[in-house]
Amino acid sequence: QVQLVESGGGLVQTGGSLRLSCAASGSIGGSDRMGWYRQAPGKRRELVATVTRGGSTNYADSVKGRFTISRDNAKNTVYLQMNSLKPDDTGVYLCNLNRPYDSVRRLDFWGQGTQVTVSS
Repeated sequence: QVQLVESGGGLVQTGGSLRLSCAASGSIGGSDRMGWYRQAPGKRRELVATVTRGGSTNYADSVKGRFTISRDNAKNTVYLQMNSLKPDDTGVYLCNLNRPYDSVRRLDFWGQGTQVTVSS
């Protein structure tokens, strides 16, 4: 139903910047929330940031003031601008699309992930 393709990961030094992109294809709805999660080796997957179609955003405390999520609804694409990167930001960054399934449940779709490595 939905395919998500990420790009933009890589290796960067502490204090550097990267911009991630995630292009969604398939059936994209007005209630879909898009966002980024990350997973470091040996750690649980964690929320980084989300954005609704209307532009409402939510950030993990650890990235507030450094990361900015944005969304181009015409292109069905979500971006994550990451500044002042730290080694703790290292991990696989996964694009997520979350949508209502019924009155109670929601569905999640995931991309394959893109590696971000921040060297000290």
